[in-house]
Amino acid sequence: MLTSNPFSELAVSISPGVMQAYVFLALLLVIGGTIFDVIHKGSAKYFFENMQRSKKRGGRTVEGGEKVAIAVKTITHDVLATSELGNSNRRIAHLLGMYGFILFVISTVVMIFSYPTAGDATPVIWPLLWHLGALMVCAGGYWFWFVMRVDVAAEGASPFKLMKADLFVLSLVATTTFALLWSFFQAVGASGLAVFFFVLFVIAATILFGGIPWSKFAHMFFKPAAAFEKRLSEADGSMNNLPPPAEAPAKFGLGIEREPASHY
Repeated sequence: MLTSNPFSELAVSISPGVMQAYVFLALLLVIGGTIFDVIHKGSAKYFFENMQRSKKRGGRTVEGGEKVAIAVKTITHDVLATSELGNSNRRIAHLLGMYGFILFVISTVVMIFSYPTAGDATPVIWPLLWHLGALMVCAGGYWFWFVMRVDVAAEGASPFKLMKADLFVLSLVATTTFALLWSFFQAVGASGLAVFFFVLFVIAATILFGGIPWSKFAHMFFKPAAAFEKRLSEADGSMNNLPPPAEAPAKFGLGIEREPASHY
């Protein structure tokens, strides 16, 4: 199972061209959904206007070389390492899901486009990365959902209440879970169950990539921009360019002096 390319075995019943066309469709859904999300929510306009306001408030100009350094630091610390989450369980779950998803998508594209038929000798590394990526997503997703998300019960909310924001996590975990089950039953020769879970895998993946306007999928594109804008504001001084806090008045508005608090 772990060393076999599930897509090459699928090519017996589904043309590699159909699988490749679906990958292009998923890409178009991601691009189109993200553009729609940006326009609908006004995210790009917000970041542009906020950067312009920060530039006007800034005490100094950040030059090109420093901007490049800030961009590199943003990518390495805020995006690749999610340092803003600290050394928390949430950060570990996030990293498992993020890097697992990257491995899963890259290995899927490689196997479908480079080794689409059973006659192609797929290097072992690609199915291994595909299964590893799916397992990482499942580990991070289920950990978040069943261990960390139940903490909302302490705030009086039900951990089983679903919202639009949950669409991304649920569809992502469902996609990788059904992919693993499809691969397993395909490997053991249970063709009926393999077809069943493959259909669920395709449905979940379609919801994942087609539901971008209603999920947090586009968040992965907004997050680097927001982190970069924040670091740039810190560098030019606009973030700290706020008026000092007002001192507490000695008297109330009616001219009555405030009495010291009594302690019992």
